[in-house]
Amino acid sequence: MPANTTGADLRAFVQALPKVELHVHLVGSAGIDTVLALARRHPEAGVPTDRAALAEFFRFRDFDHFLRVYWAVQSMVKGRDDVRALVVGLAADLARQNARYAEVTVTPYNHLLDGMSGDELLDGLADGRAAAAAEHGVELAWCFDIPGEKGVKAGRETLLFALRERPDGLVGFGLGGPEVGVGRAQFAPFFTTAREAGLHSVPHAGETSGPATIWSAVHDLGAERIGHGTSAATDPALLAHLAEHRIALEVCPTSNVRTGQVPTLEAHPVRRLLDHGVVVTLNTDDPPMFGATLNGEYLAVARTLGLRAAELAQLAANAVTSSFLRAEVKAALLAEIDSLPVPGDEILLPERENLPSVGSTREGRWSEVGYQQDS
Repeated sequence: MPANTTGADLRAFVQALPKVELHVHLVGSAGIDTVLALARRHPEAGVPTDRAALAEFFRFRDFDHFLRVYWAVQSMVKGRDDVRALVVGLAADLARQNARYAEVTVTPYNHLLDGMSGDELLDGLADGRAAAAAEHGVELAWCFDIPGEKGVKAGRETLLFALRERPDGLVGFGLGGPEVGVGRAQFAPFFTTAREAGLHSVPHAGETSGPATIWSAVHDLGAERIGHGTSAATDPALLAHLAEHRIALEVCPTSNVRTGQVPTLEAHPVRRLLDHGVVVTLNTDDPPMFGATLNGEYLAVARTLGLRAAELAQLAANAVTSSFLRAEVKAALLAEIDSLPVPGDEILLPERENLPSVGSTREGRWSEVGYQQDS
């Protein structure tokens, strides 16, 4: 095997890796063409109908602005056909990245609040899931999550909907939305019941808040994985706990930069998390909104943080082992990863392309109200 490889070799290796996506939101996966079509059908949402204007619309000032844009797109998803289109579009994109399986976050409470019936949502998910497998060879599973900003009522209704309907492919129970001012502990009873019913606990924590939110997700919600978890990097005791108990982090580097939670990719704590033995997985979160792809996330951490091909293979394996896939499918994917020839360590990387340009290079710190740039 040659000791020196090119950027093209690395891209080919990343493409060849069979991948699993553990943190992607169904609404946030809507491709540009899909969003434009929805915007033209639903002008009342205020989403631009011009491609250039939409690109500017997706330029986020901060996390709160991102949420407002996300909710505007969500409001245009009105019925079964819209849901199915999102699911099939996501599967097509995953297939292009050689992703074989994804656990997709769906927020039923918001769709029902916007006037969609439960049957429309479930039919769209089921039809889309079947088409994803038949047309793209991608298996999809669902994580139903609570919109935390809507409080305990949303938690109760999300749980009741999940347990009453139990659609095929439902594996996880999550918690999303703003973190600051939305305590994790208030949702503990719903997570306890969900876990007792066989659903896995996958809450967001430590994306826009400090490590205390992650501790709460672990202790109060029984988290088996953490959505984002970036601020764990500042708490040595938490790093040790996550590593010891194999609680994986669903890390989304480009998302963190685009929403201003990390100033630059170079400042992202992926390397620190790995060096402390934390199980890290790479994910896209809301890929078209952030201009992200799953392959691009792997290449980004290689180019900016110096991760080598063998480490990228380990990240892919982490996603497989941290998923809720059947044991025999996990074993087959891990064997396929192990069988790939790994390029040598001396990677001649090309010029950086398609990497986030927002943020600054100033030092910063995490606190309970998120990432703070030092002045």
